[in-house]
Amino acid sequence: MIKNNRHKYSISAMCKVLQIPRSTYYYEAKERASEDDITSDVIDVFKASRQNYGTRKIKVELKKRGLIVSRRRIGRIMKEQGLVSTYTLAQFKPHTKSCNESEQQNELNRAFDQEEEMTVVVSDLTYVRVNKKWHYVCVFVDLFNREIVGFSTGPNKDALLVYRAFASIKVDLHKIKLFHTDRGNEFKNKLIDDALETFHIQRSLSMKGCPYDNAVAEATFKIIKTEFVKGKHFDSLEELTRELHDYVHWFNHIRIHGTLGYVSPIDYKLKHLKKVV
Repeated sequence: MIKNNRHKYSISAMCKVLQIPRSTYYYEAKERASEDDITSDVIDVFKASRQNYGTRKIKVELKKRGLIVSRRRIGRIMKEQGLVSTYTLAQFKPHTKSCNESEQQNELNRAFDQEEEMTVVVSDLTYVRVNKKWHYVCVFVDLFNREIVGFSTGPNKDALLVYRAFASIKVDLHKIKLFHTDRGNEFKNKLIDDALETFHIQRSLSMKGCPYDNAVAEATFKIIKTEFVKGKHFDSLEELTRELHDYVHWFNHIRIHGTLGYVSPIDYKLKHLKKVV
């Protein structure tokens, strides 16, 4: 309003009537003048994030480009450009699972921060709609850098799905010291037990009815359901598998993670290797 009427009245008088400091007006005017300079960068970062990043992560990415921008300003640009993150309306609805009554203890004990890669791997499953039928996704996550190291898709929520996710891991399975999951029955099977015994991997199970014991896997699936599943339509298992493969590559190599200091899992691992060398 002040800008539109400054040819009629003095800025000082209008600020006095509106009861705002003149410094506030000049600050806003200065920011507005340079808004167009970064709008294209904000749009570019948002689209590159597959429409997932909010103001916090966009701010980090802009800083990498040498642009120091406040989250307030980024939020204003996003609103003006109609950029709405998938997280804005995202809702995670947990589902009940059949319980594994094994006496196996929780060996992990919520030690989610690991200093060596592939020392502890956690896993979980979720459901995806494929051509009007439920299909399932299983992923394995390395606690060291939150990298998805193995995954599988299939029409059934069973041990074979888990076993194929195990088989997809591209590193020597002997490196894994501990394998932690919740108490879903799909994880209790001779096929899985034999694989763990073959590679001398210790088992760990969450406490009954306590999702916090497998918090990293639960959080990873919340991300997957929000960024990958939400709003998508898959016509076939082949399409789901192909799209998931592409998403996992983006998740591991490009997507920045707040728990890793806003770098991707692969970048985090590479930085760790440099320190060791």
